Amino acid sequence: MSNYFYDMVPKEELERMPYLPTLGEFVDWMGKTYADLPALSDQTNTITYKEMCERIARRRAFINGLGLPKGSHIAIFDRNSQDAIELFFAITSAGYVAMFLPASLPEMAVVGSCMKFDIAAIFVREEFMPLTAKLQNVKVLPAASIAEESAPVTIVDKEQPAAIFFTGGTTGSPKGAVLSHRAFMRGGYNTIFKPGKVIGVHRYIALLPLSHVFGIIAGTMGCFYTGNLLFTCEDMKATIGKLPVIKPTLLVIVPGICDILAGLVKMYGPQFLGGQLRMIISGAANVPPRLVNIFSGLGVEFCFGYGLTETANLTSANADAVAHPTSIGKIYPGQETKIVDGELWVKGDNLFSGYYKDPARTAEALTEDGWLRTGDLCHFDEDGYLYITGRIKNLIILSNGENVSPEALEEPFYADPCVRDAMVKEDSLMDKQVIAVEILPFMPAFDGKPWEEVEDYMAKLVKKINADLPTTHQIMKVTVRKEDFKRTGSMKVARV
Repeated sequence: MSNYFYDMVPKEELERMPYLPTLGEFVDWMGKTYADLPALSDQTNTITYKEMCERIARRRAFINGLGLPKGSHIAIFDRNSQDAIELFFAITSAGYVAMFLPASLPEMAVVGSCMKFDIAAIFVREEFMPLTAKLQNVKVLPAASIAEESAPVTIVDKEQPAAIFFTGGTTGSPKGAVLSHRAFMRGGYNTIFKPGKVIGVHRYIALLPLSHVFGIIAGTMGCFYTGNLLFTCEDMKATIGKLPVIKPTLLVIVPGICDILAGLVKMYGPQFLGGQLRMIISGAANVPPRLVNIFSGLGVEFCFGYGLTETANLTSANADAVAHPTSIGKIYPGQETKIVDGELWVKGDNLFSGYYKDPARTAEALTEDGWLRTGDLCHFDEDGYLYITGRIKNLIILSNGENVSPEALEEPFYADPCVRDAMVKEDSLMDKQVIAVEILPFMPAFDGKPWEEVEDYMAKLVKKINADLPTTHQIMKVTVRKEDFKRTGSMKVARV
């Protein structure tokens, strides 16, 4: 394996951060290794790693006192609070299985989720308590619950389930991807690989939902594994408004939030970011090259990558975004990859165990010999950089039987600095099957110009892109959107 990742971090720091196979071992380790460093802040009060781990131990004691069999499923229904973060580590280090319920879930979805995933107890934020009124046979507890005494971590096998995460997109019944301690911790360990010094030098913000694997692994584990300070975020809009006060040095965010920040910088100037931002780690959706250019121009290093809930979030990463703006990087350590009929297959410690109580869909995703069929079409270049060219399920089948990847046709749109998002799809025009595109302009690039000029620009852009395409692949129908696309929880454009 190349030293691409290992060479990023100074050797003396790398030696201080071992791969630990269970969350209990990790909690004990970070409490001792980073004891006096600041760990968690609600923007008013800050606690050290020692204090945080002592609180986690007291929450473990409270959970043990519920009398639930080890391995029971315990949910957290909260915002990105100190309670939620401590509860996650307490549940998993006490030998139970944690599951975050998204803060946006309505009442019946809470009930349905608890039934589907066999939730035995749920810790609930006070404002969400009315949404749990119809729960039956589930212990409902305040998220602030904590005991006076402490309890040690429970020794578990690394193959035991640690957490269940929602996955499956925006349509149909959501799947629950089961991550073992081994998988979760391999994903967590991969977060240490960032360019330059990483221990105790950064201030993070928990901007992404903890219910999303990118938020808990890349954001939270990425911070704690490296002994850095994490600011909680119970209100994203309000927290973004406090960036000049928090002065983050590293942000883990999706491209949609990058777009918001780019607009705020244009409006208020670079000082809006706090003046100390050094790095952005972005993922969960396509990262347009224009975002790399915008933030690189502000002196902010831009890193992005690729991963799935089923791979504990992290499969590859690109720390050379300026030189390779369309690649999603190189494969993290501890994995094998191969390409089968154009599809990326992955195998390694970071793979999930399966979908909870869904053997059919598990068998569709995992081969008998342990390979994950990612569903993503890809290729590697001669230097080992990975490029995703589309999703198998999104392929457009032309009347001549040829397959067209909409993502491949979208790529030149994302390369244009005046395009925020684009979605290529199959449509009809005069009763004929055609390839269509919907374009969401990046309006700051037009600086208040009339809408007619925006539409004219996009029409010329489509004509330019079509000139490089075979006739069968050309885009014949164009819609320029004034309103945003419908988006998934990770702010991807929803293909519906």
